[in-house]
Amino acid sequence: MVESTLNDLRPGEKARIVKVLAKGTVRRKLMDMGMVPGSEVEVVRTAPLGDPIEFRIKGYSLSMRKQEAANIVVETIA
Repeated sequence: MVESTLNDLRPGEKARIVKVLAKGTVRRKLMDMGMVPGSEVEVVRTAPLGDPIEFRIKGYSLSMRKQEAANIVVETIA
């Protein structure tokens, strides 16, 4: 399994969250939205210009900017 950040994934790819690199209130916001280590996340689609990105996590859809997604380290899964 290869580690990368969430913003590096392409639509249709699935990954497991390894760690959240953000600090302070940004970290709390991401974790409140379900971005916690061990959770599986799938990239649904990206906007035409690549920002924001839509993810499916814990049964719901979540959109976030590439800058925020770059703070989440993941490992790809098959």
